[in-house]
Amino acid sequence: MRIGLIGTGRIGAFHARTLRDHPQVDSLVVCDQDQARAKEVADSLDVQLAGDVQELWDSSADAVVIASATSSHAELITAASDRGLPTFCEKPIALDLSGTERALRHVQEAGVPLQIGFMRRFDAGYVAARNAVRAGWLGRLHTLRAVTSDPAPPPADYLPHSGGLYRDCLVHDFDAIRWVTGREVRQVFALGSDAGPPMFREAGDVDTAACLLTLDDGVLCTATATRINGAGYDVRLELAGEEDQLAVGLGPRTPLTSLEPEATASVEPAWPGFLERFAPAYREELAAFVRLARGEGENPCDGREALAALRVAEACERSREEGVPIPLA
Repeated sequence: MRIGLIGTGRIGAFHARTLRDHPQVDSLVVCDQDQARAKEVADSLDVQLAGDVQELWDSSADAVVIASATSSHAELITAASDRGLPTFCEKPIALDLSGTERALRHVQEAGVPLQIGFMRRFDAGYVAARNAVRAGWLGRLHTLRAVTSDPAPPPADYLPHSGGLYRDCLVHDFDAIRWVTGREVRQVFALGSDAGPPMFREAGDVDTAACLLTLDDGVLCTATATRINGAGYDVRLELAGEEDQLAVGLGPRTPLTSLEPEATASVEPAWPGFLERFAPAYREELAAFVRLARGEGENPCDGREALAALRVAEACERSREEGVPIPLA
């Protein structure tokens, strides 16, 4: 099959290589608003370059992968669905609920598959955690603790367009919590701190956040995130039940040092960032999309899942602003 890829930044370039190497992808055409960057990726991978999005639409692609700037996602999803193209899009669909809902209505009316990029659903650890919960290994689940810590802040000009720490970063944890437990979030209470570099305050954002989520079966979840974790990239999920405890992301590259005398220090360096940590998961989710586009598999993460995670993020942002718990009803 022939796939069009829109966006050749860091994650787009990674997707381009993954698609180029996929045995079911015969050809790949790429484009980017930054034409020089797109040409560099096309030349390095020996794939076709489209001068702009319209040229990509005219290239007879069988499906499209969207890895462009967030502000373009909803418009591109709509355009792809109008052309009957199965679509994979990096999260989010849009930065607000109304824009997300409009795009989803359009996709539903067109009857075209839309898969959203929540890659943790394809990570071996998160898959194992989900299976463990389904199998009842933990007994009654009572507590979850999610951690996402970036080693260094993004560029200052990224922040005003990111949607903020809850929508841009913690939304992955919100989706993972829902997916692993199979439960919905009933209420949130969120706090945020902008005590770090002034660029966060200038963007109306926070550099560190903590959220308390109550699930619809009474399970309590904490989700914390920071943009500045000098020890390294750290993503974990801890699950505690009446019979056992499990952890995702706890391994030789976890940037966490024990001060217990009998503990041994890790000799492996911390993950430098999300792409290195989740590289296998990114490849698996695109393989799932190729199967979906070929009509050979179910949609592992449709747009409704993205909407549900965004609703949690929106509730957290509102809770931070108002200083009170916010129900999801």
